[in-house]
Amino acid sequence: MAKIINGKRRIIKLTTDDVLNIIRQYQVLTNKSCCYEHTRELLEKSPMFLPEEV
Repeated sequence: MAKIINGKRRIIKLTTDDVLNIIRQYQVLTNKSCCYEHTRELLEKSPMFLPEEV
């Protein structure tokens, strides 16, 4: 689970599982993408979220 580290800016420390989940979501969303612009459009329409450890 992602962990927030407080400072001047909030930094999110990702676990291995977080990174792999992001990659999996990206691959599913962009599976039929034909180019960079199409990939951007797909990602803008489908935001991804990470759980925050409290």
